[in-house]
Amino acid sequence: MAHPGTPADTHTPHVVPVRVLAATLALLLLLTFITVGVTWSARLDFGLTGNLWIALTIATIKATLVVLYFMHVRYEKPIIGIFLIVALAFVVLFAGATLMDTLQYQPDIQQYRDDDPNAHYAPALQQ
Repeated sequence: MAHPGTPADTHTPHVVPVRVLAATLALLLLLTFITVGVTWSARLDFGLTGNLWIALTIATIKATLVVLYFMHVRYEKPIIGIFLIVALAFVVLFAGATLMDTLQYQPDIQQYRDDDPNAHYAPALQQ
């Protein structure tokens, strides 16, 4: 509850101009077409790793645009952006730790495959 003599809400609303939202949408669509073009076009083939990094970079740019303009983080106090960056850093940290763990049991999986090369990997689908 606000104290007497102070405004109840000191946050001033903002209105994003339609041209900014339309330009953001157009840029998102352009980036989507570039992603699809790199994936489908033989002339733009940068190899499996190159195409993956291009797609991830474009996806990061698109996610940043969505967060900044459609979720209005650009117009908020800087602490909101700091919280967002810290949360994303933790997601990257936990995902990275999980992916590093997969290297630990890969030799066991390969040994299983080498021991029984005729084994079916989806026993529930066998008839």
